Amino acid sequence: MPVIVGRVASKSASPAVELAVGEQTVRVSNPDRVYFPETGATKFDLVQYYLSVGDGIVNALRDRPCMMHRFPKGLPGGKVHQKRVPAGAPDWIPTVQLYFPRYGRTADELCVEKLADVIWAVQMSTVEFHPWNSRRFDTEMPDEWRIDLDPMPDCPWSRVQRVAGVVHEVLDELGAVGWPKTSGGKGLHVYVRITPRFGFQEVRRAALAFAREVERRAPEDVTTAWWRKDRDPSQLFVDYNQNARDHTIAAAYSVRGVPEATVSTPIRWDELPDLHPRDFTMSTVPARYAELGDLHAGIDEAVYDLEPLLEWADRDKVEVADLDED
Repeated sequence: MPVIVGRVASKSASPAVELAVGEQTVRVSNPDRVYFPETGATKFDLVQYYLSVGDGIVNALRDRPCMMHRFPKGLPGGKVHQKRVPAGAPDWIPTVQLYFPRYGRTADELCVEKLADVIWAVQMSTVEFHPWNSRRFDTEMPDEWRIDLDPMPDCPWSRVQRVAGVVHEVLDELGAVGWPKTSGGKGLHVYVRITPRFGFQEVRRAALAFAREVERRAPEDVTTAWWRKDRDPSQLFVDYNQNARDHTIAAAYSVRGVPEATVSTPIRWDELPDLHPRDFTMSTVPARYAELGDLHAGIDEAVYDLEPLLEWADRDKVEVADLDED
């Protein structure tokens, strides 16, 4: 477990804290700054949270380009979406260079290898971690298919639970293992590890073919309509577009930048009928993690080949708009 190796005097209200995290020392400045006024949680509370779920958050981020959602002044000061690692980062912080065609630019993004990388990002005021669904070895070939169950404004949680059951049913029929987690908001995410041999467009085609099958089985509950204006506000949108290039969602174990400090939390399928996303917060998840460990620990051993879903896409003449240049 990381230990405090020193305190450093500073001009701020509280002295900086130096932590030994693995082989690195991370200096945490302004540890007493309140990040979540509603709960009183501080920057150092956030550090301690991420230390408590260390193996889980590293497993969720490992070798993936990662956008940081930073709150330099805490939640009241607003969010900064940061793709590029800030200048002056320690030389031990791993990065991967990405090209963004829309802007004709490259950026070196954080690419977590170890827990110290996560804690350094928290020191840089990162609250949320949003990784790609591909890894640094070939960033253009996703190895993760993401099923985002995104409730529209009037969609009740009971509908999310019901649709998740349908998702589980279809995955079982396909022979795919789904790894569910709360979104930290009002929805649910299900991840499926896939062989990295298809590009983003093909993964999205497969994801849309799957979403339409779920919609066929639960037409009163589900929509796959592209435009928000075409969606019933009481339905649940199966958002296949979260598989597009550079579209990211909060990682497993990521705290969310909301007043309650909810956490995107891995769950078991059999827990689904009795839980609510509000159950999982920065305060409650550490004890859960200590008891259950990382519920996504086995995800890399359950790899699915998308070929059957691409056959569905061909059968149904599924096409998706080209978002991968954005």
